[in-house]
Amino acid sequence: MATLQLDNIRKEYNSSIAPVKSISFSVKDGEFLTLLGPSGCGKSTLLRLVAGLETPTRGRIFLNDKLMNKMAPGDRDIAMVFQSYALYPHMTVRDNISACLKLRRLSPDKIRHRVEDVSDKLDLNQLLERKPGQLSGGQRQRVALARALVRQPNVFLLDEPLSNLDALLREQVRGELKQLFKEQNRPVIYVTHDQTEAMTLSTKIAVLSDGFIQQLATPDDIYKMPTNQFIAAFVGSPGMNLLELNCQENEALLGENKLPLPRRRGGLNHVIFGIRPEDISLTPLSNFLAIKGKIYLEEKLGKEKLITFTLKNTPHFLKALVNIDQPMETEETSLYIPSHKIHWFNWDGDPNQPLEQRNRL
Repeated sequence: MATLQLDNIRKEYNSSIAPVKSISFSVKDGEFLTLLGPSGCGKSTLLRLVAGLETPTRGRIFLNDKLMNKMAPGDRDIAMVFQSYALYPHMTVRDNISACLKLRRLSPDKIRHRVEDVSDKLDLNQLLERKPGQLSGGQRQRVALARALVRQPNVFLLDEPLSNLDALLREQVRGELKQLFKEQNRPVIYVTHDQTEAMTLSTKIAVLSDGFIQQLATPDDIYKMPTNQFIAAFVGSPGMNLLELNCQENEALLGENKLPLPRRRGGLNHVIFGIRPEDISLTPLSNFLAIKGKIYLEEKLGKEKLITFTLKNTPHFLKALVNIDQPMETEETSLYIPSHKIHWFNWDGDPNQPLEQRNRL
């Protein structure tokens, strides 16, 4: 059983640049951990630290309780798939896949058996004698994956491997990846800024921002219970509605509506109200909060449409995701919001306050 553990990892390039500030987590056999976040949040740097391509300024990296900080990349028994594929252009597909096995001095029979096995899994048998320049982007990606799988390492690292593929091919390869790594039953760390990849592939997600993990949880928990406003805004498509509201005693004011805050919260002057567009209904429902709105914009998305409403007696907008056949009032309509689907975040009224500090109430 393989276990990768990071303990308080920090990486500085000088006193003012630290893409990774303090990160700890562990990944075990069969777990698929995705590092999700915007560009510059430290996720690729973190992957390079695990691979041994960078040295941490502080903290420790363990594989099966063995300290790896000073271990050379080639000695870590870790396979990495790069965004750029990193294939040898002068070698055939067969030679690209088998190169690492030849360096390990495996017997020709073992090399042939492993290459044939991984080629069957990734449908590369017809491409083994071609060179990378003769392959499509999706085929090159499969070769890069095959080169990692053939090593049979303890840990797999993948750095945005699907970002160079078009949308249709990305969806196809994403499904293949999920099944492929489920069969491998090894720890996987996957880096992406694409939340769809993170939600569909992962057993758990670490949302990163500014060199810290903002939340580490299952995809379901990340989506349903974001711990701060940054995660609420970053995860979800279309994005969560987030409104800045004033408070009066233990209620938030939204136009003519007074919304009770969760539990007793004294001394709050401002809060952030959040609701996902798909949780808003245009059909009257009992025990749902009714808010008056008027259609501002309608966007058709195939079987659904995204409606942006202006709210009566407020400067706010709300977006609702509804069925494409949903009948619409031309003038004022009611939006029905389930109280158990509302997300509340604290806010001190300062527009410069970082979203990561606007924590869930």
